[in-house]
Amino acid sequence: MLILPLKLVNYFYMTERILSIAGKSGLFKLISQGKNMLIVEEIATGKRRPAYMRDKVMSLADIAMYTTEEDVPLYTIYDKIKKLEDGKAVDMTALKNDEAVREYFAKVLPDFDRDRVYTSDIRRALSWYNQLVNAGITDFVTAEAEDGEKENEA
Repeated sequence: MLILPLKLVNYFYMTERILSIAGKSGLFKLISQGKNMLIVEEIATGKRRPAYMRDKVMSLADIAMYTTEEDVPLYTIYDKIKKLEDGKAVDMTALKNDEAVREYFAKVLPDFDRDRVYTSDIRRALSWYNQLVNAGITDFVTAEAEDGEKENEA
């Protein structure tokens, strides 16, 4: 039996077990796997439902944002938001218009590609971040990943 450190378990949970399903709002936890489907649970409500092979299912580990340099994984962006917001949810009511949303996101990811990243993408990412925080899922990056990022910056 493989025993993972708690921080690594949370990272694995965040990146591999949290899913987005096209056509369905919100985020889902992977609960189980059937023959031709996944059993998922809505993070916000706790309701379970099947996700079939025809559904476009993506784990948050596979989602990234365009920047002028290279794509940045969503979990890295969420870690930056967490630091900016002191671990709290983003106040979406303060971001009333598209310009305010883009200005806020520029604080989080200054070099995001303003042509390829739409405001709706930013709003969705912030909404997902709030759902994760409200569900108590706040460990977005492992210590190993943070060390790797610091080495890349040096």
